[in-house]
Amino acid sequence: MDFRQMKVFKLGFDLAMEIFQISKSFPKEERYSLIDQIRRSSRSVCANLGESFRKKRYPKYFISKITDADMENSETQVWLLFACTCGYIYHQQYELLIQKSEEIGRLLGHIINNPEKY
Repeated sequence: MDFRQMKVFKLGFDLAMEIFQISKSFPKEERYSLIDQIRRSSRSVCANLGESFRKKRYPKYFISKITDADMENSETQVWLLFACTCGYIYHQQYELLIQKSEEIGRLLGHIINNPEKY
């Protein structure tokens, strides 16, 4: 299975790219804090998925990397909350991004609970 063809990877990649575009409008003083953090964590979801599938034959490693992807997805949600609270994104935009992130989390949870299916 090519991990890049998985729904969770595609959704994660799309969310990371959406966050990249949105974060371009954040204030310059956030460049080395919020912008870097939110971009890094959102991109790490896909990076951890890629790493996990290269060592899929080692079930504990595979699950560990998927869990790392889930952790990065949760971190992204925290940064989105900061962005919304600071007024960098609208609440409606925040809610849409969180919905996408929660869907990614559900899919990652399914992989964690059913690694043999992947």
